[in-house]
Amino acid sequence: MKVTDKDVAYVADLANLELTAEERARMLRDLNSILEYIGRLNELNTDSVAPMAQVSDRYGVDESRQGSDRFAYAIRDDVREGLRQSLPHDVALKNAPETDGTFFEVPKVIER
Repeated sequence: MKVTDKDVAYVADLANLELTAEERARMLRDLNSILEYIGRLNELNTDSVAPMAQVSDRYGVDESRQGSDRFAYAIRDDVREGLRQSLPHDVALKNAPETDGTFFEVPKVIER
């Protein structure tokens, strides 16, 4: 599958980006290069490669542990130590450029 200039213009429009002709050409070249590389990767025979849950292990993890046990270090108890109070409402709004007294007011971004 090749990306066309029309595809780049469409996605740029969706992302609300204004690309110059040079930027569109570079984006077109880069995206097609990425897709070409993925196509080359898809040609590799991976039948003998076991599926992986993670791409890397934590250094020093016990090698004898299998599956999700190897990644148990990532789980911790939900503790309330170090919990802090939130800012008082008036202090949070104090430096806001615009507020209605209760909420921050922000300008509308999408005009379509």
